[in-house]
Amino acid sequence: MAAKLITGLSDILRFILYEGSNAVVPLSKELQMIRDYIDLEKVRYGNRLELHLDLPDDTEDLYITPLLLLPLVENSFKHGASSMLDQPWINMRVSLHNNRMQLKLVNGKASISQPLKSSGIGIQNVKTRLALLYPGKHEFNITNEEEVFILNMKIELEKKPKMAVVKNISPVVENLQKQV
Repeated sequence: MAAKLITGLSDILRFILYEGSNAVVPLSKELQMIRDYIDLEKVRYGNRLELHLDLPDDTEDLYITPLLLLPLVENSFKHGASSMLDQPWINMRVSLHNNRMQLKLVNGKASISQPLKSSGIGIQNVKTRLALLYPGKHEFNITNEEEVFILNMKIELEKKPKMAVVKNISPVVENLQKQV
């Protein structure tokens, strides 16, 4: 069990270090990192978590800005599942239609009256990144009901040739990669 957790965490950290500074990454890699993160959370919650995950196997050579999905998934665990006392649940579906990706993320949340807070930094950062990197090519909607949080996001992604690698590496990261 411990070896599996360390391997999963290692895979996530490797993705963040080596792929996080790229301008875009294959959607398949981004989704694999999400699977790795969810696998770690499943260990944390055990049988208490009801999880429905529907991710495409064939991502049709689509590319996405790295680490765009992680704050949204992390948010569903942090503010949804972890705050629920009884049976936490999360539904995540990613579908592809040509070069358009749609993410629907739904999680239950405690119905306890809590002071109204503005969106956390994670969601705000995703909104800002979408506006800067996908202007006119995205939709982002949140429905925050008493017991359910619903996030719908659509992004028009680009296809890149399999051999193309787009990098935007900072000198610090580049030096670290050379040392490894």
